[in-house]
Amino acid sequence: MTLTPTERPARSASGAVVPVLAFAGIVVAVMQTLLVPVIKDLPRLLDTSPSNATWVLTSTLLSGAVATPIMGRLGDLYGKRRMLIASLAVMVAGALLSALTSALLPMIVGRTLQGFAMGAIPLGIGLMRDMLPRERLGSAMALMSSSIGVGGGLALPAAALVAQHTDWHTLFYGAAGLGVLCIVLTLLTVPESPMRAEGSFDLLGALGLSAGLVLFLLPITKGSDWGWSSATTLGLFAAAVAVLLLWGLLELRIAAPLVDLRTTARREVLLTNLASIMVGVSFYVVSLVLPQLLQLPAATGYGLGQSMVVAGLCVAPLGLTMMFTAPVYARLSARYGPKVTLITGLLVIAVGYGGGLGLMNAAWQTVVTSVVLGAGIGLAYSSLPALIVGAVPASETGAANGLNTLMRSIGTSVSSAVIGMVLANTAHHAGGLEIPTMHGFRVSFLIATAAVALGLVLALCLPNPARAARLQLRASSEEDANLARAAEVLRGFRGRVLDAEGAPVARAKVTLIDRRGRQAGATLTGADGSYALAVPAEGPYVLAARAAGHGPRASAATHAGDDRAVDLDLSLPGETVTA
Repeated sequence: MTLTPTERPARSASGAVVPVLAFAGIVVAVMQTLLVPVIKDLPRLLDTSPSNATWVLTSTLLSGAVATPIMGRLGDLYGKRRMLIASLAVMVAGALLSALTSALLPMIVGRTLQGFAMGAIPLGIGLMRDMLPRERLGSAMALMSSSIGVGGGLALPAAALVAQHTDWHTLFYGAAGLGVLCIVLTLLTVPESPMRAEGSFDLLGALGLSAGLVLFLLPITKGSDWGWSSATTLGLFAAAVAVLLLWGLLELRIAAPLVDLRTTARREVLLTNLASIMVGVSFYVVSLVLPQLLQLPAATGYGLGQSMVVAGLCVAPLGLTMMFTAPVYARLSARYGPKVTLITGLLVIAVGYGGGLGLMNAAWQTVVTSVVLGAGIGLAYSSLPALIVGAVPASETGAANGLNTLMRSIGTSVSSAVIGMVLANTAHHAGGLEIPTMHGFRVSFLIATAAVALGLVLALCLPNPARAARLQLRASSEEDANLARAAEVLRGFRGRVLDAEGAPVARAKVTLIDRRGRQAGATLTGADGSYALAVPAEGPYVLAARAAGHGPRASAATHAGDDRAVDLDLSLPGETVTA
């Protein structure tokens, strides 16, 4: 895939770009946990059954998972800032719809639109890569990546405070207001990226991936209600495997796929994405366990008897610590590399869960656990985009980070399903109620520790930075040699792009179009207006040129398959020249 700058240069990035993009990431992440404080009251608030009420949360999760890779690819093609604003606008519309209804179906539609905004996080990471200098990029991407956890952590106490003292619809009005603020700040401070990927949007691939993800995540999130061995659950899992396999075959056959599976299969990309699932699992366990432990009545013998707001405040250090680890990550990564930082973060998470097994007897102990886990998860989350960005071409940054964000979402979905099942199976039944037990909480922490251990093994298998650099250099050299040999054998067209006065036009885009109207090659002219294009086969072609401030011009030319290159001058504007 080819990366080209747009014809109109972007404004220089201001110092406000990083905080504005990180703030947008935090706001969209808030949508995932916005209703957690009122989750037990949703059946009453929406006048529906508990199983139907869970769709209010499930719909947001599903739409977020679908949106991240799709919006990342659209950003690569049509502009990351443009797609970021579109994501935020959809979120605002969804929040307003939810604020104006207490009916189940419109609420689910609104929550689906809110989840769509999760695509803003990979778009923000892509914007940072395109605009920021290397010395600022590490800490900036770390903060943007951590915004998923920061938003989730900070939303709990804020939402609890609002839900406890005002009408619960105020949560959605607040979310809409934050979304509008993000749009305004983005328009004022964030320039559009000058980078574009060549190609077109893979609509069929997007539909296939969306269908496969929904079929896979739906039984994960609803398996506890439907039964893990039920025909519905097993049938959806089987359908997901079939659809995703067909989708993979499609992606391998087309020239501009939604997800470049060959790049995704690279060792560093594949292992990073698998490790991301494990980090997602570990993050969500603490978000599920500690609020319940804190709010259980002291009469149970192990509950800490805290209010909804106090419970949210005790868990809030999880998100705050993740935010403050971004500069720490930048220093560690600059000295040791993102692989070492990821390993360090996973080790800290393991210490947090291991120590947390014995720190469940007082509210202050849960705060200690939240701080340690926040530091570890912050370091791990911060490392992931750097590992991905270092392993993929710049033209695939948005799509690759969208896929990585999707992997984290899959991790949280699996965590929610598994921990929910564990807590339900170990619960104490009294008076028709299911009361989670201390045994269930500790088993949940052990599951998180096992996930972290697996993630640590995956991280240790990542290529060493020095070796990866040597391999990348060798691959680049081989690719350059192959291109040179191809150009030598095939020959092609060469010439210059000139304006009406005969002066050379630099950075004009020259496109080679074959007899079927398909793009057969493209390049940018040099400072002297010169270009060179190899042809895939002999025959008739059209050469089209365009540049900022000039009208597009095209010229027909025929390549006879000999070793002599054809000189071709294009005048902008003016008459076309044929060869």
